[in-house]
Amino acid sequence: MKNNNIINEIELLKKEKNAIILAHYYVVPEVQEVADFVGDSLALAHFAQNVEADIIVFAGVNFMAETAKILNHDKKVLVPDLESHCSLADSYPAEDFEKFLKKHPDHKVISYINCSADIKALSTVICTSSNAVDVVESFPKEQKLIFAPDKNLGSYINSKTGREMVLWDGACHVHDRLNSDRLLELVQEHPDAKVIAHPECKDVILNFAEFIGSTKAMLEYTQKDESQKYIVATETGIIYQMQKASPNKEFIVLPSDENCNCNDCPYMKLNSLEKIVDCLKNETNELNLDYELMEKAKLPLLRMFDISFKTK
Repeated sequence: MKNNNIINEIELLKKEKNAIILAHYYVVPEVQEVADFVGDSLALAHFAQNVEADIIVFAGVNFMAETAKILNHDKKVLVPDLESHCSLADSYPAEDFEKFLKKHPDHKVISYINCSADIKALSTVICTSSNAVDVVESFPKEQKLIFAPDKNLGSYINSKTGREMVLWDGACHVHDRLNSDRLLELVQEHPDAKVIAHPECKDVILNFAEFIGSTKAMLEYTQKDESQKYIVATETGIIYQMQKASPNKEFIVLPSDENCNCNDCPYMKLNSLEKIVDCLKNETNELNLDYELMEKAKLPLLRMFDISFKTK
């Protein structure tokens, strides 16, 4: 009953303030349920580009809300919790990245969307795990490239494209810490299960996978594939959508350590119904960015959209 009351209050506030809620697949199920749109990074960024509401509440992590603001200068963007950081985005401060770029002056820069507005502004083009191959292959073979910040995703894309991109030494703690020993045990315990993995995982995990793809691609794969059981190597939150879409199938989360059967991003899990009510009611936790920074950061995002949706 408590959740029902909160949900009703959220719906009333949305109407009153002409607000919309966007949520990533990794937030808790009850937040996914109140969202007007749920998706992965590419889908959320593309959806945010065409939002007509006056207020965007972004239930995810801060770099996602920044992306929404970059694409909507005139909209008010609120986050349920200002501490919703991203370990990957935090792994390369802009000043360090600028020094890194100076060592490779003849390189174009492809930055994974999991980065700050400052890093986007220093980039040639942005990519997500959904479109990284398309973005990389949009450059001539002879063009030297930097890929940042996720070295695991960069390494995977290098193997897929035959490139030798220079990789920044960053990683998502959610995917990088997945337990390969436990994966081997799960494969032995469930020989009828298919391993599916996000490309932010280490090679040792990806080598087991029968399917590698973005969060959305993994979800779609489990809907279309005929198997009935999957070992899922990514953040726990996507299991909710997988079970919702395929209620008769079994999904086993590859844990990050031996002490749990989960692999949660603590920052994603900071989003809650109560915090959504609070930020909507009081219009607090507004995310603001410098106008010139937004203009610089917007260009590589628009280049990504142009490449991604031209190739589909």
